[in-house]
Amino acid sequence: MPLSADPVLRPPIANPVQPVFAASRDDTTVVSIGPSHPATHGTVQIIAEMDAEKVVRTDVHCGYLHRGFEKECEDHTWHNLMPYVDRLNYCSALINNFAYCDAVEQLMGIEITPRTRYLRTLLAEYSRVADHLTCVAAQLMELGAMTGFLYLVTARDSMYEHLAALTGARVTYSYGRIGGLAFDVPPGWFRRLEEILADYERYVGMVHGLVDRNRIFIDRMRNVGVIDTARAIHWGFTGPILRSTGAPRDLRKDTPYLAYGELDFDVPVGIKGDNYDRYYVRMREMDESVYMMRQLLDLIPEGPIMVDDRRCVFPEKELVYTEIESLINPFKLVMEGPVVPAGDIYVAHEGANGELGFYCVSTGDGQPWKVHVRAPSFVHMGGVHTMLEGYQLADIVTTFGSVNMIGGECDR
Repeated sequence: MPLSADPVLRPPIANPVQPVFAASRDDTTVVSIGPSHPATHGTVQIIAEMDAEKVVRTDVHCGYLHRGFEKECEDHTWHNLMPYVDRLNYCSALINNFAYCDAVEQLMGIEITPRTRYLRTLLAEYSRVADHLTCVAAQLMELGAMTGFLYLVTARDSMYEHLAALTGARVTYSYGRIGGLAFDVPPGWFRRLEEILADYERYVGMVHGLVDRNRIFIDRMRNVGVIDTARAIHWGFTGPILRSTGAPRDLRKDTPYLAYGELDFDVPVGIKGDNYDRYYVRMREMDESVYMMRQLLDLIPEGPIMVDDRRCVFPEKELVYTEIESLINPFKLVMEGPVVPAGDIYVAHEGANGELGFYCVSTGDGQPWKVHVRAPSFVHMGGVHTMLEGYQLADIVTTFGSVNMIGGECDR
C-alpha cells in the first residue's frame, strides 16, 4: 500500500487556514510592511495589527540572508575568517575585524604591538563615525530631510575613500590580522585624516543647524519609540539604544580594551529613550570619537605592526629564501591555519550598535570548532516591537531607522 494512502502512517495535516498572526479584535486590520529596503533596511518584514493609523501590536521578522556565517566558520582556518566577519556590520567592518582578532589573540596568549594597539583604536573610532553618519543620514532621508542626508553622506563618503586608500577595499576591508594588521599606514594618510575631520565638523554643524530645533523634526522624533532603561535591559539592548534611556553603559569605559583606558572621553546619554534621544546620542558619540581620534594621532608610536610569532605571522621574505623552517612556515599557515591552543573565550567590543561579542572554541587545530557572534542587531530585533507598538503607522520607519538594524548581523 502506498505510504500516502495509509491512514496510520500519513502525517497529521495542520489547519491550513489558521493564520500565523491574526487580528485580536474585529475592528483592526493586519498589514504586512516590507520587506522593502528603503523602509526596513534589508530583508525585514513587520506584520502589524492596525487600529486605523495606530499600531496595536507587531510581529517583526528579521529575514534570512542564507549565508550561514557561524557554520561557515567551522570549515575555514582562523586566518580565512576575516572576510566573513567583515560582512556582519558592513557599515563598520573594522570593529568586527579587531574584536575577532582580539578573541583569537587572547586564546593564543598574544600581545599586539603598541603601534597596532593605537591604530586599531583609531580605526575603530573612525568606523564608528562612519556607521553613525550612515544611520543618522538614512533617518533624516526617511523623514524627508534630503539636504541633511546629503551633507552626512558627503562626509561619510570621504571617509570611505580614505579607508579604501588604507585597506585597498571599500566597505569590507579585511584589514585585521591575527597578531596585527595587514600593512602599515601609507604616507600622507594621517594628514588627509585631519582634513576629513575638519570637513566632518563643518557638515555636522550644518545638520545641527537644520534639524536640532526644527519643529517638524522634533514633532516626529520627540516622545516617539520610547523605551525605558528597565525594558531596554530586559530585552538585551546595548549601545546607543540603551544609552538613550540614560544608562551610561559603554564597554570602552566599563571594561577598557585596546588603548581606551588611556583616552579622555565622555559617554553621551539621553533622557527619555525616544527617537530624538537616539539621534542626539549618536551625534554626540561622533564628536567624542573625533576627540579620541585627535588624541590618538598624538599617541601613535613608531614600530612594527605585527608580532614576532610564527604561529600566526609569515616570516620575512629574506628568511624564506635562506631557511628551510621559514620556507615551510607559510605553507603550514596557509594550508593548515594557525594552531590555536584548545580552549574557549568570549571577547566583547563596543560596536557601533552595541556589544559585539565573539565566543570562540578551539580544539587545538588550525580551524575553529565554533565561532558564535553576539551581534547587537540580532538581539535588538527581539525587542524592537516594544518600540513600535502604540505609535502611528508613519512612525514605524522612523523608529526602525533609529535602531540601525544591519542585516549581516542577523544572519544565522
